[in-house]
Amino acid sequence: MDDHTRDPRVGPPTSGDPTGWRRTRAESNGWEHGTLRRAVVHGVRLYNAGAFHESHDCFESEWYNYGSGTIESAFLHGMVQVAAGAYKHFEFKDDAGMRNLFRTALQYLHGVPDDYYGVDVVDVRTTLGRALDDPTVLDGWRIELDGAQPDARSEDYDHADSLE
Repeated sequence: MDDHTRDPRVGPPTSGDPTGWRRTRAESNGWEHGTLRRAVVHGVRLYNAGAFHESHDCFESEWYNYGSGTIESAFLHGMVQVAAGAYKHFEFKDDAGMRNLFRTALQYLHGVPDDYYGVDVVDVRTTLGRALDDPTVLDGWRIELDGAQPDARSEDYDHADSLE
């Protein structure tokens, strides 16, 4: 763990035993990178609320903490592309742009563990792949975190606002 990615305020997963967390690790309540988990929680909740730009910002801000070639960087870059693709689809009706972003996201998410930091990465990859053929599969789709599909809270918007 790097000192700059510790965050003692981030809690353990609400269920499961995801990649990136270990019950016996004392720092960041068991997370290898506490700030990554914090970005995931805020980013997923905001995505699920349709706040795609804010979700993108949460993932992008954390992405800068990791060098290229790391699994952390690949995962975060992929999630940036997921949020950006959804933004293109829903806000601009630009499905060609969405497809380009989702193809890139799939490349980044290839090889990322299936349950990385609590995100159901298998479902993300599957949904992106299906959306390439039928963008309507995004209608109502929510990202799963710790076995649930959490809603955004005011603290998630506050976090995104603090990144500007």
